[in-house]
Amino acid sequence: MDDALELLTELPPLAVYVVLAFGATVENIVPAIPADTFILVGGFIAGLGTLNAGAAFAVVWSFNVAGAFGVYVLGRRYGRDFFRTGRGRRLIPDHQWGRLEAFYKRWGVAAIFAGRFLPGFRALVPVFAGAAGLGPARVVPPLLAASAIWYGVLVWLGFIAGDNLDAVVAAMARTQRMLLAVSVVLALLVAWLWWRGRRPGAG
Repeated sequence: MDDALELLTELPPLAVYVVLAFGATVENIVPAIPADTFILVGGFIAGLGTLNAGAAFAVVWSFNVAGAFGVYVLGRRYGRDFFRTGRGRRLIPDHQWGRLEAFYKRWGVAAIFAGRFLPGFRALVPVFAGAAGLGPARVVPPLLAASAIWYGVLVWLGFIAGDNLDAVVAAMARTQRMLLAVSVVLALLVAWLWWRGRRPGAG
C-alpha cells in the first residue's frame, strides 16, 4: 500500500491515469496484479485535488470492461477449439461442454456479474462465457454493471478517505479476504462437480 501511494503521488496526473488504466486492464489477464490497491490510491489522490475523481473512475471502468471483453472475445474465438482438441480436451470432455453451455444459457448473466467480484473468477468467467458461445448482448451488460459498482466504490472510498486511508485500506483488505474465501469454496465446488461429471453417464 505504501509503495503504491509513494509511486502514484510522485507521478504527473497523466501518468497516474495510465497506471490506473494499465492495472484495470491487465488484472483480467494476471489476477495477481494488485489493481484494487492502485485504484483505491488513485481515488485518494483525486481527493487531494491532483486528479479528477470522475475521470479516474471513467478510465478504470472503461479499461477494465475493455480488458474483460477482450478476453471474452479470445475465449469465443479460440476457447472451444482449444478444449475440443489436444490437451484441452482432457480438461473438459465433449459431454461436459453441453452442461457448460446449458449453465451459461440459463445463468450466464448472473454468473458473469457475480464472478466479477470474486478473485480468480473475475478473470476466468468472461473467458468461459466466450468459449461457451454466450453472445455479446448477454456478456457486456453484467461486465459494465459489476465493474461500475466495484471500481466506483473503490474510487469513492479513496476519495473520501482523507486521514482515514489506513482504516479504509484495512477494511478493503478484510473484504478481499472474505471474497477470496468465497472464491476458494466455490472453486472447490466447481472442481468437485467437474470430477463428478467426468464420466459421460454422470448426472
